[in-house]
Amino acid sequence: MSNLMTGANILVECLLREGVDCLFGYPGGVTLPFYDVLYDAKVKHYLVRHEENAAFMAQGYARSTGKVGVCCATSGPGATNLVTGLVDALLDSIPIVAITGQVSTKLIGSDAFQEADTFGITRACTKHNFLVKSAAEVPRAIHEAFYIAASGRPGPVLVDIPKDVFLGSAHYEPVGTIHLPGYKFSSEGHAGQIRRAAEMMWEAWRPIVYAGGGVISAGASGSLRELVETIDAPAVCTLMGLGGLPSGHPNFISMPGMHGSYAANMAMTHTDLIIALGARFDDRVTGRLDAFAPHARVIHVDIDPVEIGKNRAADLPIVGDLGPVLEKMNAVLAELAPSRKALRAADRQAWKEMIASWAAEHPLEPTVSDTEIKPQHLVREIDRLSGGDAIVCSDVGQHQMWGAQFLRFNGPRLWLSSGGLGSMGFGLPSAIGAQIANPGRLVFALLGDGGFQMSIPELATVANNRLPIKIVVMNNAYLGMVRQWQELFYNNRLSSVALEGFPDASMLAGAYGFPGRTVEDPGEIGQALDDAVRHPGPYLLNVKVTPLECVYPMVPAGGAINEMVLGPPKAAAV
Repeated sequence: MSNLMTGANILVECLLREGVDCLFGYPGGVTLPFYDVLYDAKVKHYLVRHEENAAFMAQGYARSTGKVGVCCATSGPGATNLVTGLVDALLDSIPIVAITGQVSTKLIGSDAFQEADTFGITRACTKHNFLVKSAAEVPRAIHEAFYIAASGRPGPVLVDIPKDVFLGSAHYEPVGTIHLPGYKFSSEGHAGQIRRAAEMMWEAWRPIVYAGGGVISAGASGSLRELVETIDAPAVCTLMGLGGLPSGHPNFISMPGMHGSYAANMAMTHTDLIIALGARFDDRVTGRLDAFAPHARVIHVDIDPVEIGKNRAADLPIVGDLGPVLEKMNAVLAELAPSRKALRAADRQAWKEMIASWAAEHPLEPTVSDTEIKPQHLVREIDRLSGGDAIVCSDVGQHQMWGAQFLRFNGPRLWLSSGGLGSMGFGLPSAIGAQIANPGRLVFALLGDGGFQMSIPELATVANNRLPIKIVVMNNAYLGMVRQWQELFYNNRLSSVALEGFPDASMLAGAYGFPGRTVEDPGEIGQALDDAVRHPGPYLLNVKVTPLECVYPMVPAGGAINEMVLGPPKAAAV
């Protein structure tokens, strides 16, 4: 016998059935019926200070757990404030469900107060979206939203619910099965193509594994490691894939691309076989496409067929979920290994030695100074305390690249960073979501002074929920990456990049009831971080680093990835 329930009650029941234990949001007029039901519900609501940050927090929750994150906003400006977070999740394939309120159905299209065409606005920035027209439609919309968000290539889904739907009633019946005839994806991969891929790996002289964020989304890190060890191939992980292969693994080189290491970029240039796993050959990795890996054949495995061949043609495409595909591929590789491995051992050793020589020629080494705090020094001190096991949530800019270069990650879901969209303001709210999802884990928010000032209001969310996040601001008093480009490519004409008026860290943190301090002496940075980590609650460190430091290596826009700028220009000899 079904129960007669309001749309708001049905929504909460659906969330509970999906296993939702928390959501991040900001209430408003049309969502009041929903929030009234939440008052007694067993779903924890975290009140944000800006709706954009609700989407970033939901991402931090999802990125660190693999579960679907949930955020909520009211109609009009509340819903439109979610857009940046939705686009960010779409580009990085992060499963979140956004629930937005809408004006009553009879008012839609009348330019009513706080009305926006949320359904139309978000069509281009979600994997799918719904406009619910009646309380009876709520269960199917919500359960389909969670299924779509988490299945196939993950992504954001939005459900727009008018106020009269929240207030209306319907007989609630649980949704037992999801039937979406137009939504299909291949998960297993083609057996013949998988076998041919394994043969190509044994045939190659200089193979390289190019692992992207899809490895982490698929929970395939263990299978990735098995593959790398079976064929004894070097591997690179993209910005989104860091941690997919442990940083300390002997076959791991580093991140490739615009700010990748010399060794990684030279290996990608000289390889004869790229094994692309859950990666999309984006411009930040490939540089100039016509010069990228000119001698390589390509095996490309991805669950989204749109990505295969989009930027680089694949000699062998495999459409499927990396989890089952890599399991089958590893089985075939192991089957072929007895007759192939010995034949390739010398070739693989020579290839790894070549890469090691590139790494020795131009190593990624942190710069240390006795007179000023170098950004790389700060990152290495965070790494010392992390030990490769803390969650580090970065914002976007120079600090993000230094973090990707110098932090170690022993496993997946430890490095949370806005990759595709590059959203400033992402770091702190994503750390909040990650800390809530992982209450016993050490979480760092590694921020630039620009991105931090976009998210300062969320210090209240940190304080109110007593979240022990260690907030480390790499403060160079500039929009550092923009300044770097102006210095190198715009004749050092520094236009609108100086950040003046940064708040006093101790006073700012103290206003929210937790400690903070500013560090300027390189001799104090280690102790300051030790103190922050030992403190049981949140802590804010404002670390003043060398203002004009640049991130190297760097591939200039339009350059090939083997055309790296390896360091600052040298002064001309007199």
